[in-house]
Amino acid sequence: MNGRNATMEKGLIGSDLKLAIAALQKGELVGIPTETVYGLAANALDESAVTRIFTAKNRPTFDPLIVHIRSKEDLIHWTKDLDERALNLASTCWPGPLTLLLTKKRIIPDLVTSGSPLVGIRVPNHPLTLELLQSLSFPLAAPSANPFGYISPTTAQHVADQLGEKVSYVLDGGACQVGLESTIIGFEGAEAIIYRKGGLPVEEIEAIIGKVTIRAHSSSNPKAPGMLKSHYAPLTPFILGNIQSIPQDAEKLKIGIISFKEGVEGVPENQQVILSANGDMEEAARNLFSGMRHLDNLGLQVIIAELLPEKGLGRAINDRLRRAAA
Repeated sequence: MNGRNATMEKGLIGSDLKLAIAALQKGELVGIPTETVYGLAANALDESAVTRIFTAKNRPTFDPLIVHIRSKEDLIHWTKDLDERALNLASTCWPGPLTLLLTKKRIIPDLVTSGSPLVGIRVPNHPLTLELLQSLSFPLAAPSANPFGYISPTTAQHVADQLGEKVSYVLDGGACQVGLESTIIGFEGAEAIIYRKGGLPVEEIEAIIGKVTIRAHSSSNPKAPGMLKSHYAPLTPFILGNIQSIPQDAEKLKIGIISFKEGVEGVPENQQVILSANGDMEEAARNLFSGMRHLDNLGLQVIIAELLPEKGLGRAINDRLRRAAA
């Protein structure tokens, strides 16, 4: 909305940092833009405010939250026993779509980490949210700003549509540039472990710290955010398959298609989402959640998606598709 506050039927959208700061200081919830997806933010040190996040999202308290901080230098305030590999990644990749799973200090409430001694923490790469963080005396707990398990939001309007009156204000920073949640990495002794594939490709991480192990799913009590096997799902039945083998019959009129580069002949154009006609993984990532949301609003019988090449951001995109189908 280009900085002009607009009263919505549910909530407010705008770019007024003072309104966002005032709401957060009062323990209220604010939608914030990041390069990955929009977050549902609250004072990470205020248990009552953090409880409002879980309530607004209908999120189980066994699923931990990510804490957003101003800079790498702030790590010493909230974490301890820092691994050299973590510091190397923070220096190289922050601000950016990487979350480090580190030993927390006691000042971070156990509710934020679901009782774990480890906290997921990152510096988001969005100028408006970085300015917001610089203006606050506390870090922000901020999972994706959507009802638990549903498609993540990539615009301010998505947040207002989904959470409405549960949010005091939505800070509008435009469409998210990455469009996938952050990659989460932790360290167990000599082993570096990817707990969630995301906006920073595994290959880029390995170029900095060497070989990593991928452990990206958990059926219950996840060690890090975003590890649950079923997640990021539309309400419409969602399956993976060979979209080019869809039979040529009338049923396809109620089928939605998500493809990487090429559409399917005979399926109405409005019912197809081509993630990137040029085969650009970054463009595909940006278009994934908005495309899923578009098809979910059409009243279709089923959405069929094809997997992308398993490399670079294709790994994280496929991870979201598989969990939507789960």
